[in-house]
Amino acid sequence: MAPRGRPRWLWPGLLAMLTVALVCAPQQRSDLDASFHVTGADVAASALIAVALFAAIRDRRRLPRRLRVLALPAVAIAAATIAAVDPAAGLSGVVRYLEIFVLVPLAVTIAVRDELDRRLIAGSVLCAAVLQAALGCWQAWSGTGASYDGQPIRAVGTFGAVDVMGMATVVSYGIIVALAFALHTRGRGRYVALGLLALLATALVLSLSRGSWLATFAACAVMVLLSGRRKVLAVAGAGALAAVLVLGGGLGSDMIKQRFASITAVSSTPDQSVNDRYGLWETATGMWADHPLLGVGPRGFVSFRDRYAPLQVSAASDTSDPVNGFQREELRSPHNMYLLVLSEQGLVGLLAFVLMWGALAVWSAWRVRRARSRADRMAGLFAAGWLTWQLTDFLYADIGGAPTVIMSIMLGLTVSWAVRARPGLREAPAV
Repeated sequence: MAPRGRPRWLWPGLLAMLTVALVCAPQQRSDLDASFHVTGADVAASALIAVALFAAIRDRRRLPRRLRVLALPAVAIAAATIAAVDPAAGLSGVVRYLEIFVLVPLAVTIAVRDELDRRLIAGSVLCAAVLQAALGCWQAWSGTGASYDGQPIRAVGTFGAVDVMGMATVVSYGIIVALAFALHTRGRGRYVALGLLALLATALVLSLSRGSWLATFAACAVMVLLSGRRKVLAVAGAGALAAVLVLGGGLGSDMIKQRFASITAVSSTPDQSVNDRYGLWETATGMWADHPLLGVGPRGFVSFRDRYAPLQVSAASDTSDPVNGFQREELRSPHNMYLLVLSEQGLVGLLAFVLMWGALAVWSAWRVRRARSRADRMAGLFAAGWLTWQLTDFLYADIGGAPTVIMSIMLGLTVSWAVRARPGLREAPAV
């Protein structure tokens, strides 16, 4: 809560909400191969960091000791940078990594003073997701989306084809927020949340993002299982009905059905995108084999890629949408966050990364089991669902693009709840 005597508009959490809103601002990028691209959301995130740290010093805040876990990735990437062949070339990567995994989460933790603060920031993510979902559904219906199999039908929201996973990521975050609300709210609020879930789920399907589908399914399963047996049966029944209608009842297009079917064929008959991903994974492990302790350094994957990549890996992927037109985007990462950290920061970096996320998962699980109030249970479901989604998504995606800033906001919300030794935030009025 804003300190007594100061209006809430001076609260740094407003900058967190502004950051989320700016992520959704449409952007046109002519140089897709640039290693560093500053957006309005990055500027707002920098302001959030500065204001939050100033507020903590001004108010003499005593931060939880568990926040020291955020120092792990900072130490690891500093060591990898010092050991890199060209430390200066990786400085932009260091700044980005610290922004996403250390500074923004710390700033959001400082901004969250009570349950109302948490709900306002989470609500801004939900609003962004609803906006993206509505636009994505329109794109798929009107044929103004990104190109897929030669047809402009892929829902991408304001992110365009150059960040084809952006809308799916933001919409998935919105599903987690809305589901946490729906599972622990009664009356009209629950019906509103269920209606938003229907819109968000539709847009997620139209994004044609197999990875986001799998991560969202895993996150929702964890959240529902934690919410109680009756809700498990109700949600399972609704999910089964939706699957039958989309896949077997004629409501889904043949392209959507083929996309779903391709999930089970990634090993037997992989398409070109899957083959490229396998090749990039092999590339990352090759880098790590030659640089096992501290990796090739931040931003080193793209520099060493051609030296280690198999011959069948594509140099770039084709993207097309009505706004940006046809462009070729260089494959600059292994599309696996764990392998990206392993290749660029070695075992030291991966250990620090796993320890940080593992600690958050353990602390969140501990708090979920002891949650008593509705607000704590809702926050616990949110944390459990988001951690499940993100850790699953990291298996076939990594940080990159504007939505990464929203990921850091979500990480901050999770950290702010997980690092407290016991439930103790002041609650907002029950909805």
